[in-house]
Amino acid sequence: MKSHQPSLVASLIPIAALISGLVAVIVTSGADAVQNMSQPILLTGALIALLIAIVFYRRPMKAFRIGLMKSASQILPTVPILLMIGTVSATWMLSGVVPTLIDYGLVALNPKMFLFTTCAVCALISVLSGSSWTTIATIGVAFMGIGTVWGYSPGWIAGAIISGAYFGDKISPLSDTTVLASSTCGVKLFPHIRYMMITTVPAIVIALAVFALVGILTPPTSQEQSSDMMHYLHATFNITPWTLLIPCATILLLVMKLGTTTTLALSTLLGVIGIFLFQPSLLSTIEGTDNPSLLIHAKAIFNILASETSVPTGHELLDSLVSTGGMKGMLSTILLILCAMIFGGVMIGTGMVSTITHSVTKRLKRSQSIVSATVGTGLMLNACTGDQYLSIILNGNLYRNLYHRNRLEPRLLSRSIEDSTSVTSVLIPWNSCGLTQSSVLGVATLHYLPYCIFNIMSPLITIAIAWVGFRIRKPAYKAIA
Repeated sequence: MKSHQPSLVASLIPIAALISGLVAVIVTSGADAVQNMSQPILLTGALIALLIAIVFYRRPMKAFRIGLMKSASQILPTVPILLMIGTVSATWMLSGVVPTLIDYGLVALNPKMFLFTTCAVCALISVLSGSSWTTIATIGVAFMGIGTVWGYSPGWIAGAIISGAYFGDKISPLSDTTVLASSTCGVKLFPHIRYMMITTVPAIVIALAVFALVGILTPPTSQEQSSDMMHYLHATFNITPWTLLIPCATILLLVMKLGTTTTLALSTLLGVIGIFLFQPSLLSTIEGTDNPSLLIHAKAIFNILASETSVPTGHELLDSLVSTGGMKGMLSTILLILCAMIFGGVMIGTGMVSTITHSVTKRLKRSQSIVSATVGTGLMLNACTGDQYLSIILNGNLYRNLYHRNRLEPRLLSRSIEDSTSVTSVLIPWNSCGLTQSSVLGVATLHYLPYCIFNIMSPLITIAIAWVGFRIRKPAYKAIA
């Protein structure tokens, strides 16, 4: 029997079910429960979409397999990266990199300007490395520790870290999302980056201004803990500037474009070497013996990389900061990403994503509404597919001909995609970006969402500038009929 394309109403039912389930969890159990309850909600949404497509529209199973393969091809490569992030976080903590950064930060930084400095430094590191994920998993964790000691809200700290990291990722020529967005739309890389500055610079300026004002008007409440924390840090770890060679080498590896997984693996190796060189006493404490054999060393390192490691410091807050989860700490995130992959694959395979997007684009004529729809579609795709890479590709393919027919520059499309899809993925609890950063920073996505000023302002400024018409040029080529 011939299959049919699902209607718009039918296509919106799985998304409505997903949102309803998440709202119900928030109302009954709070925002923290969303992370743990998203798996069954995503699978339920996928099942609803599957049943609607099969029963009412006779969609063949081959379409679902193609959709799942498309979703899996984009999402599964993130799994080894997530496992490597777990090992990097563990080895950087136990080799003394993060404790050294926390110690130096408590001494050098102005508490009132902490959020401003956090955003600015994360932006710089992300521009140099081209990776928001690596920036957040390394220097971001250190800033999280410093801000916690000073009594800042975890949401504000995470918001400053994410705002800076995603600004840098967005404008860095080394960033994979920047390269993907420009290439998908047929735009050269550096013209794409220059055109993005029109919207990106105002967004980061607003973010930095907000973070500065928050620090000045509502200064931290626990500055007196700093000296106490530093005492316990020095008692537990060997605080030395030599540990900072590890992050410097990691940034160099990223600049050399060795690939994220390879760089994180080498950074983990450097962290393991750092544990032996800089923290032999701590390693003995973890091993529980003063005369370890090679086998005991190997077992201890394996446990550090693979599982949780608790470091007794004698200070309750510090204990929670320096404890690590290794690869095991990322497993719940990976499970949720796989569920998001299934939901996204089913939504693509059923044709529901195509129905929703085409119902929007067929009525668009003016440049302002086209840009606004591009931004809205980016948000929708991030929610439906659970992956920013797939969302960028789909958004670019969907709107390329529409921009051409309306004589709009391809770089306007690539900028609109970056200003929406790339920066909002981290704000969605079941998206791979939101899941990863929430797990790494230990802050629920819905808790840090209101404080990610840059990520919120980027799509809003893009829409505003489109409606004003600033630098919206129309090429000389003839419109397609």
